[in-house]
Amino acid sequence: MKLLTLNCHSWQEDHQLDKINYLAKTIKENDYDVIALQEVSQHMLGKQFKGQLKTDNYVVVLQEALQKLGVNHYEVVWDFAHIGFQVYEEGLCLLSKHPIIEEESFFVSQTKDTLNWKSRRIVKATINYKGEEIDCYSCHLGWWEDEEEPAKLQLNKLNAKLHPKRRAFLLGDFNNNANVRDKGYDYMLGLGWKDTYMLAKDKDNGVTVQGKIHGWEENAGGLRLDYIFTNQKVEVRSSKVIFNGSNKAVISDHHGVQVEIEL
Repeated sequence: MKLLTLNCHSWQEDHQLDKINYLAKTIKENDYDVIALQEVSQHMLGKQFKGQLKTDNYVVVLQEALQKLGVNHYEVVWDFAHIGFQVYEEGLCLLSKHPIIEEESFFVSQTKDTLNWKSRRIVKATINYKGEEIDCYSCHLGWWEDEEEPAKLQLNKLNAKLHPKRRAFLLGDFNNNANVRDKGYDYMLGLGWKDTYMLAKDKDNGVTVQGKIHGWEENAGGLRLDYIFTNQKVEVRSSKVIFNGSNKAVISDHHGVQVEIEL
């Protein structure tokens, strides 16, 4: 099973369409089972496409790029979390090449005001993978030190949504650095979640953010902020950072994470 997570930084990138096409080619090349994307945006004044989706939604444009490459098998779940950069409806999505049998989205932030950029929503898809029902979540959480919207409360709400029996994967940008002790990352492990990076037989340095980006303006080094967690121990063949300049070109202010799991 191949999983990918990427914070797209959508419509904030130079040469955005070229980067979407590059992502589509990479998806075709690697044939991921599930893809989780964050900062998947559409303009507030965009033309209606289907349901909540508008024609300029990042994932709609990505799907069109995939279809041009002959890739037509991904089902999509998207929902809107908050207004970003004044004019964008910023959301999260999951793409699955396996049947989506159930979908859900829910707030983990205390605020549900989408005009507040600190509002945080999670998107979930339950897929049928070789006869097993698996819950996949696309996540974009807040900061540990945020007094208004602390990550601890968001993580607790997310953890409370876990199905008691099903296998689950949390994929996304958690805005909590794995190299800082006794904060968000360690708290996740304390809740029982397992980091597929740590389980992987083959892995790199795991760094998904280099230098200063929005929300991490004081950063001068490498951060590991993007993860794929699982609630059950599993054999992880590999965990690799992608779109970092050495493993594929950079297409966002975050690099992606791809894992290959034995299921």
